[in-house]
Amino acid sequence: MEILFANKNIRKLCENQREAEKKLGSQCARKLRARLSDIEAVNRVTELVVGNPHPLKGNRHGQFALNLAGGWRLVFSPANEPCPIKDDGGIDWAQVTIVCIEFIGDYHD
Repeated sequence: MEILFANKNIRKLCENQREAEKKLGSQCARKLRARLSDIEAVNRVTELVVGNPHPLKGNRHGQFALNLAGGWRLVFSPANEPCPIKDDGGIDWAQVTIVCIEFIGDYHD
């Protein structure tokens, strides 16, 4: 899949290992690198199998998360234009082939 970034800080965190280790710690930075590789290796969101892939609800409805370490998550949204929608109005994650990394952290805090 193609990966986009919500802003330059998230891009820097994802593309610079030293920056990721400084902000996330070494274990979480390793998991981040692995999850990004996992995303790049598949064609669609529904092909992701590691990191407990799951759609989010509530104020993060329309986003998807992968577990990193220590309660931290990699959160992304669909970036296809137009966004693939199912008949019931929900996102058709099986058709999402471009994602935008929106958040890296613990959204439970």
